[in-house]
Amino acid sequence: MAKISGRKRGRIASRLAAAAVTAALVGTGASAFAADNPSAKAFKAPAAKPAKGALAKAQASDVGDAPVFGLYGIDKSGGVYSYAPDGNGGLESRTPVDTGWDGIKTVNQVDQDADSLPDGVWEGDYNGNLYYAKNDGSAPFKIGGGWNTYNTLLSPGNLGGAGAGDLLGRDGSGNLYLYLSYGDGKMTSRYLVGGGWGQYTQLAGNGDLTGDGKADIVARGGDGTLWLYKGTGNYKAPFEGRTKIGGGWNTYNAIFAPGDIDLDGKADLIGRDAAGALYLYKGTGNAAAPYQGRVQIGTSGWNTYRLFF
Repeated sequence: MAKISGRKRGRIASRLAAAAVTAALVGTGASAFAADNPSAKAFKAPAAKPAKGALAKAQASDVGDAPVFGLYGIDKSGGVYSYAPDGNGGLESRTPVDTGWDGIKTVNQVDQDADSLPDGVWEGDYNGNLYYAKNDGSAPFKIGGGWNTYNTLLSPGNLGGAGAGDLLGRDGSGNLYLYLSYGDGKMTSRYLVGGGWGQYTQLAGNGDLTGDGKADIVARGGDGTLWLYKGTGNYKAPFEGRTKIGGGWNTYNAIFAPGDIDLDGKADLIGRDAAGALYLYKGTGNAAAPYQGRVQIGTSGWNTYRLFF
């Protein structure tokens, strides 16, 4: 795991409760947005709340530089709920934060200034429009249309070496493309990463899994095998060849990476099974075995969510 300076660690400690642990989406009326932005929603972190117990200790320690984003779920009626890490490897009770997200198809949180905390979200609607909303509650702006060409959008962190989090898109032909972020929500033209990615039923990633300071992703094959793609930091070839993590991952109907849930400085992975139970795979920072054995952090009921971010 790449080390961070005391100055950066101080920023994380001072902003953790406000921008990551107790972050929430603050909804506003539709009239707050331009007429051509009917689906975009504002994103905002509330004022900081005092940390207690294990969470306060985690804030004060050198926890590393894994993304600390917190977890959000959008249910089938368009309601949004937040779950803060509890400081002990689990999640606190859910907090309702907004409604009316039934028009949103994809949401990706992104760290734009390399401080391991979210600065905004890319939101895609069912009409193929992509928007960017800062987490200060300001009105989102439209990136453009035509994004329905992708069946998967994923922001796993900084893949190109410039500091801001980037965006991946996989199209229906199995081609994977990389969009480099300018740090303000806008992006470069796409770069072709490669083909053959249609064999995977899930792609996930948010931060460094191997301890080399570069963002990585994991991909689940149709047979349930999970594969690791190590990041290179080179946007022209952002991933090394795949290495096998293990089998049996078809037990989950959703796999997603919200960053560091147990606040140990390493990026984690979450899986939801058919019964609606939630399992945490704690990151190790070791490329040979990037995750520990699973720990259940949620009982049945998580199938109420159609989308996590």
